[in-house]
Amino acid sequence: MNRFESFDGEAVIDFGDGDFVMLKPGSYVVCAVTGQHIPLESLRYWNATLNEAYKDADAALVRWKQLQAEKADSGE
Repeated sequence: MNRFESFDGEAVIDFGDGDFVMLKPGSYVVCAVTGQHIPLESLRYWNATLNEAYKDADAALVRWKQLQAEKADSGE
């Protein structure tokens, strides 16, 4: 049994640099890019500043590129 198996539904997470704190128990979070459920035991990618979770490295890269394009468009 994994440590999140006893929880149901979506968790509310506060993402930090290298770890996270569960504010509301749940068994998954939603990927900010794909909308897919990410079981907490599989969660490896997130952005602490935006407090967003990503399904995998590819989804994290897609979001990073979006953020870079937004910065370029705003002239930052």
